[in-house]
Amino acid sequence: MSDANDRTSLQNFFTTEAIGGMLLLAAAIMAMILKNSAYGDNYSAFLETPVAVTIGVMDGALDIQKPLLLWINDGLMAIFFFMIGMEVKREILIGQFSDVKQTILPIIAGIGGIAVPAICYYLLTADNPEAIQGWAIPTATDIAFALGILALVGPGVPIALKLFLMTLAIIDDIGALAIIAFFFTSKLSITAIIVAGISVAALITMSMRGVTRLAPYIFVGLILWVSVLKSGVHATLAGVILGFCIPMGPREPGRETESPLQMLIHEVHPWAAFFILPLFAFANAGISLEGMKLADLFTGVPLAIMVGLFVGKQVGVFGFSWLAIKMKLCELPEGVSWQQLYGAAMLCGVGFTMSLFIGSLAFEEGGVLGTTRPDRLGIIAGSLLAGIAGFVVLKLATPNPKT
Repeated sequence: MSDANDRTSLQNFFTTEAIGGMLLLAAAIMAMILKNSAYGDNYSAFLETPVAVTIGVMDGALDIQKPLLLWINDGLMAIFFFMIGMEVKREILIGQFSDVKQTILPIIAGIGGIAVPAICYYLLTADNPEAIQGWAIPTATDIAFALGILALVGPGVPIALKLFLMTLAIIDDIGALAIIAFFFTSKLSITAIIVAGISVAALITMSMRGVTRLAPYIFVGLILWVSVLKSGVHATLAGVILGFCIPMGPREPGRETESPLQMLIHEVHPWAAFFILPLFAFANAGISLEGMKLADLFTGVPLAIMVGLFVGKQVGVFGFSWLAIKMKLCELPEGVSWQQLYGAAMLCGVGFTMSLFIGSLAFEEGGVLGTTRPDRLGIIAGSLLAGIAGFVVLKLATPNPKT
């Protein structure tokens, strides 16, 4: 019964991500069309709409004022990272990460998929101190887009390849979270950090004491998000921490009831895939093509990102995988060919959502690049190239099952 439920959960996960990938693409295309139409100013004005939340009337009142774009990037994306935190915890406890042998290959591939693109970017921007801040942009993989393209290949794609890509994307997410935590923090507020620390301690205490009601976690999680937002550390990390603290709950033999963690994943995942990520794509993918020339794609930041995503990702993921297998540290997944593994490595270059997110952090402090945001051009071009190439390679390497 448990195995059947696991297969159903995986199938639901892949289906949700595939459909979510299509919505992401539609949202990105819509943003590009609007930005370059007669409604371009309205699109920009919509994202710049000021939104304020004020609690209290005294001088010490809590006041959060941000444009709508940052509420999406700092607020709604915190919910997305909340889901990531829960998924990583589940995988560690009962999923792919609970068996070290099954994770060696995607972990090694994930390390290569982070290191090589970053090196590619660095080598192409080393002479520009402002541009080099975006070194982490091509290290990300958009799991929704990647699995969406994989679904288009057809039913012949081995389940082991889907699991490899999913696990590798989670490794990428963990790497992205570490990068955000260590490299994208502004001036720190000690008071806010203390409040955040108390909130984390409360969440850990509730989890260790076996509290399974979700309301206390959500309440303390909101306090944690506000304090992290005010601290100078990026607010999305609050979502990850809260996700890790949601309890798995007691697992009684013979009972198939969902734990609080699994129930929340099933509740939040569709919202993240069908609403949060498409809205994020709509808000961040609008690029003005006015005055832009094809040559712009082959200079500076756009070129570095495009090379990182399209070349660095496939070299890092496939190269590290090949070395690990040849050194007998792990084995090629059952039923997966070398050509299919290479196609999956190419799909890892679809960095769209996470790359846009890291780009917004890398260049949000202002400067020329913060105003023009040339990273978005490189992200879209590199992701498009990687997605098309990966699809073609996988289509040629994957025979359709006989009907």
